[in-house]
Amino acid sequence: MAGFLEFDDITKAFGSLRAVDCVSLSIRKGEFFSLLGPSGCGKTTLLRMLAGFEQPDKGRVILDGQDITDIPPNRRKVNTIFQSYALFPHLNVRENIAFGLRVAKRPRKEVDAEVDRMLALIQMEEHAEKKPSLISGGQKQRVAIARALINKPRVLLLDEPLAALDLKLRQRMLIELDLIHDEVGITFLYVTHDQGEAMSLSDRIAVMNNGRIEQIGTPAEIYEMPRSSFVAAFIGDTNFFEGQVAELIDTEYSRLTIDGFPDVVCFNDRKMNTGNLVYVSIRPEKFRISREQPQGGGRVNQVRGVVEDVIYLGAQTKYWVRVQQYLIAVNQQHSRFLLDQKPITWKDEVWVSWFADDGFMLDRYSETDEQLIQLPPEEVGDDPGQEPQADEA
Repeated sequence: MAGFLEFDDITKAFGSLRAVDCVSLSIRKGEFFSLLGPSGCGKTTLLRMLAGFEQPDKGRVILDGQDITDIPPNRRKVNTIFQSYALFPHLNVRENIAFGLRVAKRPRKEVDAEVDRMLALIQMEEHAEKKPSLISGGQKQRVAIARALINKPRVLLLDEPLAALDLKLRQRMLIELDLIHDEVGITFLYVTHDQGEAMSLSDRIAVMNNGRIEQIGTPAEIYEMPRSSFVAAFIGDTNFFEGQVAELIDTEYSRLTIDGFPDVVCFNDRKMNTGNLVYVSIRPEKFRISREQPQGGGRVNQVRGVVEDVIYLGAQTKYWVRVQQYLIAVNQQHSRFLLDQKPITWKDEVWVSWFADDGFMLDRYSETDEQLIQLPPEEVGDDPGQEPQADEA
């Protein structure tokens, strides 16, 4: 069944750079959907083509069954919120929210009623007469959202909307955005490079890299079952090991060889064959660390190492354990902490163990992947089509 919002084989190039490369994507009505990836991956360019600010070189954009690819921006039932807010400094909060309806020459009584409804939604009734210069960054963001929602768009586009806020305010706005989405029930398309924002808000996420979609899924699917080395490294922390499939144990598990390790048993959901070269990815929280060798078993892997660094973080301790050429990150959660128990510390010899189901195998197929497992992706530059930030009044 076709989605409410469809990107059909969309391509967009800026000179020799393909910002968006043959992307097809289907988004459901009322869904909170995020485009996630590093700067320059094409996510903002894709959003701008939906808004009508850019035209695709190839492909179509379809909204609720209508091809809107060639429709001007002002005739599309979508509204965009940028991180710069773009509020009018000479208008107060009420006037900023009412602006779209007044331009459309709606009756004064209707405008006043709709503005009151929006002020209640964003909990800004007591600030209605203030100018933007007299309210906080988080309040400005809420006003920008209300100004977009009052026009009753079919889709609300949010391009890095929280990037200009400090950490605590960002965390509070995440909760408010989620509540607003639940209240209004329209489709939200959210663009961000911040995995925490995408994971906490989204019904589904599309992870983008170099103009293409690497994986689409729920936050849990993206985190627990990444389909590529890029996704595994970009979403959360992980440990990568290079190995080879030595034996197929049964229909679900394989025995792997990894240099410097005993044989490793791993869940083989990718149905890889004997002889295949693989990356094995294991999240730090999946490991167990102990001084004593744990009881073995066919589905429990274990390896001996030396602790090189320890960071106590209150709720958990992070360890870095040297095993041959690998420095393994291990997170130990403090569900219980006994002060009379001797803690693991620097230079201790330890056992690191994990269940076979907690590791996943990924293809080893490119130089990009090999660079990735050495250095996780970072911000590398702006999207070619990114909206320039306006100075805030």
